Amino acid sequence: MECIAEEQWIDWVDALAKDDYLVIDNFLNDEIYADLRRFFLSKLGHDEFDPAGIGALSDHHLDKSRRGDHVYWLDSNVDTHLSPVFEIIRDLIAKLNRYCYLGIADFESHLAYYPVGTFYEKHVDQFKDRSNRLISMIIYLNEGWKKGDGGELKLYLDDEERLVEPIAKRIVLFKSDVLPHEVLKTNVGRYSLTGWLLKKPAELGFLLG
Repeated sequence: MECIAEEQWIDWVDALAKDDYLVIDNFLNDEIYADLRRFFLSKLGHDEFDPAGIGALSDHHLDKSRRGDHVYWLDSNVDTHLSPVFEIIRDLIAKLNRYCYLGIADFESHLAYYPVGTFYEKHVDQFKDRSNRLISMIIYLNEGWKKGDGGELKLYLDDEERLVEPIAKRIVLFKSDVLPHEVLKTNVGRYSLTGWLLKKPAELGFLLG
């Protein structure tokens, strides 16, 4: 992420507060994006992704009829090659706390791979029994995405639906507890870093799908 003027951050934070979501293009610079994508493809090539589940804690289970992606949970102490990415996320948290007073304390994140033909049905990211998520975050890694490739994010706003195309280097932020959304069926593999900005320190998110 390049140096961004304070006025731009204020505009973005205002938009997130007003609309419940925010889309920023070219959020990552070329070098950091390329490193992140190479890391993703390396983990995918070494079969280090696991099927993602739905629900939290005792309700956590697999259901491919509702969710078909595979995930690799990230750990900043282990996945040190991605330190520049983690620093960008921490800077994002600092900006949101500064301009929006959200009190974000931590984040959790994973790499998400949607094979061809998979999707994630309409849902809200805030769990009934685990209410730690404040803001959901998706950074897309899909080079050359074009209409017909599928995998769009559909946001269910109060008075309309918004389709967000999974274009490389784009970040989407939205309120975890209020905005239903779904991932439409993919016609090509869909790559992203998906995460959540938390009001309390992360604990066992990697066990929860």
